Amino acid sequence: MDENLRVEDGQETVSRNFIEQIIDEDLKEGHCKAVCTRFPPEPNGYLHIGHAKSILLNYGLAQEYNGRFNLRFDDTNPTKEKTEFVESIKEDVKWLGADWEDRLYFASDYFDKMYEGAIKLIKKGKAYVCDLTADEIREYRGTFETPGKESPYRNRSVEENLELFENMKNGMYEDGEKVLRAKIDMASPNINMRDPVIYRVAHMTHHNTGDKWCIYPMYDFAHPIEDAEEGVTHSICTLEFEDHRPLYDWVVQELEYPNPPKQIEFAKLYLTNVVTGKRYIKKLVEDEIVDGWDDPRLVSIAALRRRGFTPESIQKFVDLCGVSKANSSVDYGMLEYCIREDLKLKRPRMMAILDPIKLVIDNYPEGQTEYFEVPNNLENESLGSRQVPFGRELYIERDDFMEEPVKKYFRLYPGNEVRLMNAYFVTCTGFEKDENGRVSVVHCTYDPATRSGSGFCERKVKGTIHWVDASHAIKACVRLYENLVDEEKGVYNKEDGSLNLNPDSIKVLTECYLEENLKGAKPYESFQFVRQGFFCVDARDSKEDALVFNRIVSLKSSFKLPTQQ
Repeated sequence: MDENLRVEDGQETVSRNFIEQIIDEDLKEGHCKAVCTRFPPEPNGYLHIGHAKSILLNYGLAQEYNGRFNLRFDDTNPTKEKTEFVESIKEDVKWLGADWEDRLYFASDYFDKMYEGAIKLIKKGKAYVCDLTADEIREYRGTFETPGKESPYRNRSVEENLELFENMKNGMYEDGEKVLRAKIDMASPNINMRDPVIYRVAHMTHHNTGDKWCIYPMYDFAHPIEDAEEGVTHSICTLEFEDHRPLYDWVVQELEYPNPPKQIEFAKLYLTNVVTGKRYIKKLVEDEIVDGWDDPRLVSIAALRRRGFTPESIQKFVDLCGVSKANSSVDYGMLEYCIREDLKLKRPRMMAILDPIKLVIDNYPEGQTEYFEVPNNLENESLGSRQVPFGRELYIERDDFMEEPVKKYFRLYPGNEVRLMNAYFVTCTGFEKDENGRVSVVHCTYDPATRSGSGFCERKVKGTIHWVDASHAIKACVRLYENLVDEEKGVYNKEDGSLNLNPDSIKVLTECYLEENLKGAKPYESFQFVRQGFFCVDARDSKEDALVFNRIVSLKSSFKLPTQQ
């Protein structure tokens, strides 16, 4: 059961999470008349599954309260930001279903406002230009046990600070030579309030403003201004910003914004045994261990989309995780559970042979092809049915035949009879081997009286196998993905911090045969392959005449929801 639900008197009722309770109270007491939320990514990489929680939470709150949702890029650090990342983030947010309508903003849209805000703080005696180096500022800041000490430049006059800050803007100083600091309290128990830097000199070209600026605001100064300028009422962020909230409130208060936004923190979403750190993913990409930020072994939103996850499955996953104040980790199996639950009734179940071996039905007429009507999904009749060709030569899975069967093996072996799914009963009469001693062809005979759907066969068999007609089969490449990291060792090497990579995280099968109904499958289109799992057409490498499928997830897992255990 969702943690936001409870049962009272035999009926299920909605229990508000702590953020909803805060918003309810704010509306009741008149702190705001309408709700406005935002998602504020920094465009320095691709978004991952943790960001999906923030996107869907912020958008969901806006929808719930008939409010507004903004998408805003916090582009205050041009050293790491790229237009490529801006475009990928927009695509991810849109794919998840979060509609920002016409409210697409950039922190850089407010650079003039931020500069004016800095001037206002200087004139109020609340900011000063400091010449200390970054190391000296760190040293002067003190520790959790000891108070900081004041900068020797802290008591410069308003006039001198205005002149120096103007000179900073005009490019008269080198990077790091001077900074603008808020004048708050060097003895504050909260280190973030010990005269934090709010502007630094940085001679860099910005992806949005070009070379207009050579000074850039710090995130802790820029973010509350952006929220206030946009009319954001509730600034929802993760727990690491909790200690920054006093500075957030200080900025909007000193700049005298009416109806200031309220910052609320919630716990991040942590997944076990996955890589989410941008630094690590960047290295994986650069070292060509993965084939890009959207490699299906990653949990970036682009990677999940390419692998075949759906927005609905991610929404279900986020809902199951809930909203709390306490950090915790979630088993990756829960994400796989959600995509299985989403796809099992939506997708047709097709036949595909991933490790093929030829099956010849010796008593079936040569050159004959007949068609069987096969239901697309036995659990969902509304998906209809399709015609599947059948002939004398088929492909079956190699592990559906054994020369010397083990105990309780009910599939094909010499003398045994099995059902060919949706077709006939066949009995194994022999087999051939290639020059390497490997079985290459299995021979059978079929019983025409056992035709599927005829209703005349009273005989029962224990084994059923799937197949693909050889003369109509489509050849395809299939990629089987496992976890990128070694689950037994954990994600990170404790000695040097490197990743414990799984050398078998991808298996590429190039000799796969699929039923002809999969011809023309489009990028991102997904199917269940009978007995194999759920698969998706790769959006990057697949071509109309050379299909490539990614395995989204296997059919079964040992994972169970807490309520199922």
